[in-house]
Amino acid sequence: MGEEASEREINQRLSRLENTIDHLGTSGGDDSQSALGSESEKSSIRAGLQRLKELLGSVEQLLLSQDRDRAPESGSPGAEERGELARLFNAAKWSLADLQEDLRAQEKERKQLCALQEVGSALNSSLETDDVLNVVMDTMIQITGAERGFLMLFDEASNKLEIRAARNINRESIVNSSEVSSTVIKSVFDTAEAVVTTNAQEDERFQSQQSIVDLCLRSIMCVPLKLKGATIGVVYADNRITSGVFGDTDRDLFSSFANQGAVAIENARLFQKIRDQLSEITEMKTLMDDVFESIASGVITIDNEDRVGLYNQAAHVILNVPRESVVNRTFGEALTDVAGELEVLVEEVRRSQQVVSREVDVGLSDSANSSTLNLKLSPLSRMDESVNGIAMVLDDVTDRKRMAAVRRYLPPALVDQVRDLDAAERPQRRDLTVFFADISSFSTFSEGLDPSELIRVINGYFTVATQAINHCGGIIDKFMGDAVMALFNTQLNPQEDHVARAVRASLEMQAAIAEYRSRQKETEQLRFSAGIHSGEAVVGNVGSHFRKDFTAIGDSVNLAKRLEEMADPGQVLISDGVYQEVRDWVRVESLGMLAIKGRNAAESAHRLLGRL
Repeated sequence: MGEEASEREINQRLSRLENTIDHLGTSGGDDSQSALGSESEKSSIRAGLQRLKELLGSVEQLLLSQDRDRAPESGSPGAEERGELARLFNAAKWSLADLQEDLRAQEKERKQLCALQEVGSALNSSLETDDVLNVVMDTMIQITGAERGFLMLFDEASNKLEIRAARNINRESIVNSSEVSSTVIKSVFDTAEAVVTTNAQEDERFQSQQSIVDLCLRSIMCVPLKLKGATIGVVYADNRITSGVFGDTDRDLFSSFANQGAVAIENARLFQKIRDQLSEITEMKTLMDDVFESIASGVITIDNEDRVGLYNQAAHVILNVPRESVVNRTFGEALTDVAGELEVLVEEVRRSQQVVSREVDVGLSDSANSSTLNLKLSPLSRMDESVNGIAMVLDDVTDRKRMAAVRRYLPPALVDQVRDLDAAERPQRRDLTVFFADISSFSTFSEGLDPSELIRVINGYFTVATQAINHCGGIIDKFMGDAVMALFNTQLNPQEDHVARAVRASLEMQAAIAEYRSRQKETEQLRFSAGIHSGEAVVGNVGSHFRKDFTAIGDSVNLAKRLEEMADPGQVLISDGVYQEVRDWVRVESLGMLAIKGRNAAESAHRLLGRL
């Protein structure tokens, strides 16, 4: 009866064992990875394996107990079956142990693969390498059971490995990173071969390395960081307490991480390089914008469709057209005041592909007077030498041009005193003194003379005459063949003593011409005759839109010219009005009333002899 009960108990336990195995098979399904697919499934498998282990143990104990109670003889009924059953149970126990070990290995591998995936995600989630590498090292330390982890990159500037990430098991940055095996690190970097040791203290490869002994390093793992076949650094991990922490799986995991890390580091380096270049470009652009805005000349660029791209502040000031009304519009629409001139020049640049410069007079809408603009246009070329548009530089040279004109007839000492050219050149009715001087008998003198020689001689005499006029503050109105006209007390050279200045200029001219004649060949010894009159005249710019001259118009000018024509060679005739102003310091010979050509009334005139 007891034997039958034991058999039933064994059968019942075997039945439960079979059900447990069936349950494990059902949980696993056809896909072996499905059992590892979720935490609940993994827990179910672990629980089933534990129950299977317990059932095997209980059946084994029951069989052993029956064997002790029966003490069956060899060859007795049931002994062979129980022996076979015992062998099967032993095999099942070993298989169960292997299965549990495989499950632990698969779970570790799965964790490592998940960690590698997380590492890859972290590396690809940001280009801020230092922060990412710290997270990655923390993950790798956690998965492998390392105590510390270091990532080092080779720095070409210092020609050595520099630590980029150093973390410990507490997810803290390591301040003192010198306590590592430099021997292992150097070997891995030089050979590009990974190193794993379960106990560095007993590893024959490192027994001669004092640093490993001194630092008490046990488990060490170091793998190279490779990029395009070149080693750019290493990843190093160790454990100073526990041996056997790292294995081949950890090495392969670290190698996979290193491969991803090397690419991420290179991407971050390239990104940083691009960012630095962009920063430099931005700084350069800012500098160029500042320079562009500070240029005194107007700068305008137009594309191949005539649209304005760049338009600086100076162009706004010169053309009096705001930037917002110009940019991205065609110059013909936006710059109507100069569109006609620009159209011709733009077409010439596009046709010739050469720089074109012009000085043009334009009437700007904000000014009653015309302005003179100096335009310089040049093609804008790309790297492939194709034309991408046209750059224009414009300067308002109105005042400069007018000042240059003033310099032609104003003594240099007076030029800088002119502050308002518009006011100075605006026509005015003024009392002024007009001085005419003419080279006597010049027509006869010039008949047989070579033109170049003639110009040389006359320029020599004009130089002496103008020096005297300039010295006394007169301005040269014009040269008329062999004659020169000078004005005193215009709006350009206002003078209260203009009459005295004109008389002094004539006396200085006589003395200078006499001295100059004495140094010339006899055939080139010429004389001046001169006439001076003071009175009212209209003074200002006279001419057309294309050419203007500053001059005086009126009867006073005509009378001065007639007096000069009546003077003998070397003489200076002055009107009675002039004489009355300087009578206290000059000697004259009165000529009485003279009939003046072109005038109905006779005029009193005097020949100037010198100072008293």
